[in-house]
Amino acid sequence: MLKREKRQASLGDSLLCLGFLIFTLSISLTKLGLSAHIPLVLGGVFCGFVAIFKLGFTWKELEEGILSTINSTMQAIIILLIVGMLIGTWIISGVVPSMIYWGLNILSPGIFLVATTIICSIVSISTGSSWTTAGTIGIALLGIGSALGIPKEIIAGAIISGAYFGDKMSPLSDTTNLAPAMAGTNLFTHIKHMLYSTIPAYVIALILYAIIGFKYAGQVIDNSQILQIQQALASNYNTLSPFLLLIPVMVIVMVIFKVPAIPGLVIGTLLGGFVAIVFQGASIKDVLEVAQVGYTSNSGMAFVDELLTRGGLNSMLGTVSLMLCALTTGGILEKTGMLEALASAILKFAKGTFGLVAATIFTCIGTNLAVADQYLAIVMPGSMYREAFKKQGLCPENLSRSLEDSATITSPLIPWNTCGAYMSATLGVGSFVFLPFAFFNLLCPLMSLTLAATGFGITKLSDENSEELESSIA
Repeated sequence: MLKREKRQASLGDSLLCLGFLIFTLSISLTKLGLSAHIPLVLGGVFCGFVAIFKLGFTWKELEEGILSTINSTMQAIIILLIVGMLIGTWIISGVVPSMIYWGLNILSPGIFLVATTIICSIVSISTGSSWTTAGTIGIALLGIGSALGIPKEIIAGAIISGAYFGDKMSPLSDTTNLAPAMAGTNLFTHIKHMLYSTIPAYVIALILYAIIGFKYAGQVIDNSQILQIQQALASNYNTLSPFLLLIPVMVIVMVIFKVPAIPGLVIGTLLGGFVAIVFQGASIKDVLEVAQVGYTSNSGMAFVDELLTRGGLNSMLGTVSLMLCALTTGGILEKTGMLEALASAILKFAKGTFGLVAATIFTCIGTNLAVADQYLAIVMPGSMYREAFKKQGLCPENLSRSLEDSATITSPLIPWNTCGAYMSATLGVGSFVFLPFAFFNLLCPLMSLTLAATGFGITKLSDENSEELESSIA
């Protein structure tokens, strides 16, 4: 049989495969209302046909590329599964309910918008989910704020700002685990590096909400909804003492002392299970079952039950399978040089650190617009620019921060994106309506660009961390 000569993909090949992938995803997500899993598989099949019959690659070579790409994210996949178990044990132990219970106590009439942002931040950091935060406590706060006469679009902006602060910074969040996996860094290094852009954006957002909220300072707030939520929480647990908050504090301390992510989260999970047995009267079977399938709340209050019915290893399997589907297609795109060809075309116009960060941010936003999925907006640009950051002498956490500051943060601002559609439907406010008031989401990409322009918070590769990077990628 005549052997076909192998060649690297051209820009045209890249655009052909990506065009097919975007078309398939767009139809499935927007027209058919399906998930992204099968369209990603179909996109991978199409890319595989192009690679084999047009570019001359063998299946063995493509398989090596797929397995190599998946292997580079195995740490993140393991962390996601542990996070699922941690969420379950932290709910049954009362840790997450305690965060919510005491977080609601900071609500004050004069700073309603600021308090709303902070409360949603606490809940989102506790659960790792912006969707759960907006769909539960967010709805309650929307009702309270509306009774005060505050426009719904402003309240929705504050809810989304707080929810995505937690979604971005929580080690329980899937996107917070996915971004460093694609960039080639570790979870806690990624979280600490995001503080450079996140804290200024968050502080400015709070100031803006405080300024807007001054005009509503004299109005009286109805505490009945808050009391109902707190009573429902308290009725399900023996204790919701602030003492329980020591567990997340201990995990944060482990982060500060550079305990690796996997053992740190395992310790947090074990502590949650121990506290559930000692303080909440749970049995060992209850704890093990919750770690596997998640916690089911039966408080009798819809908000609370929806908020706390989650967690468990099984809850992460959908995200893990989505990652595997995306990484399969991404492995083919990377092995054949399609991502490199596309990145090279874009990087011709991107000069220096600022150009590279700007290219990453706008590619992520463009992917969010075109593909309508925040996970793909992390996976595809992460694969495209990982080598470019390394060649520029930049640590991978610069890339992971850029991915989060754009792909994660802008997803709810796009009406046809899965996140935007969910937020609009849940809060009853259109994405373009609350967009001007989602201050944190708007500020994060700008802060990331500012850091790139000034050089502040930009970490360079040294010989030591270059070797560490090589080993982590390998």
